[in-house]
Amino acid sequence: MNTQVIVLNGGSSSGKSAIARDLQAVLPEAWLSLSVDTLVDAMPARLTAGGDGIGFADDGGVAVGQDFMELQDAWIAGLVAMARAGAHLVVDDVFLGGAGSQRRWLDALGDVPTLWVGVRCDPAVAARREAARGDRVTGMAERQADVVHRGVHYDLEVDTTDTGSLDCARTIAAHLRSSRSDRAD
Repeated sequence: MNTQVIVLNGGSSSGKSAIARDLQAVLPEAWLSLSVDTLVDAMPARLTAGGDGIGFADDGGVAVGQDFMELQDAWIAGLVAMARAGAHLVVDDVFLGGAGSQRRWLDALGDVPTLWVGVRCDPAVAARREAARGDRVTGMAERQADVVHRGVHYDLEVDTTDTGSLDCARTIAAHLRSSRSDRAD
């Protein structure tokens, strides 16, 4: 069975969203790109100011509460339902809980064929990107660069420090093609 979901995990400003857009351009099937930012943007304002929702500290720290976790579980279940219905998904996520975050996805995905991709970037480079973006709390990129990968197992890793998003997308697409041909043999 062909891969139905590609999960891109990396810290803030590591290049996940650009890779997701480029994957949509290089993959032959139509892939939907959805990000944890989509979930955060869809939440009511009261849940994006901390407490039981999600909060962003001045030093770049991110804290999530029970309401956020419940909504995220529902969001994940919805994405899995879309994949089971036949949609190809590129999911751009930030595993703040490292291996625990991946476990939540694994439990929800079950037997849905998934490619796990770690998106790495030198923390200083990610911090420069973060500053240039202007839409992130200063410090998030450096704080998340390594912690999101702790204990997470990947099928493939890419590093955007010196490699552009299109080249990373092509690497991921080549991995998918290789996986398909291996299963066909």
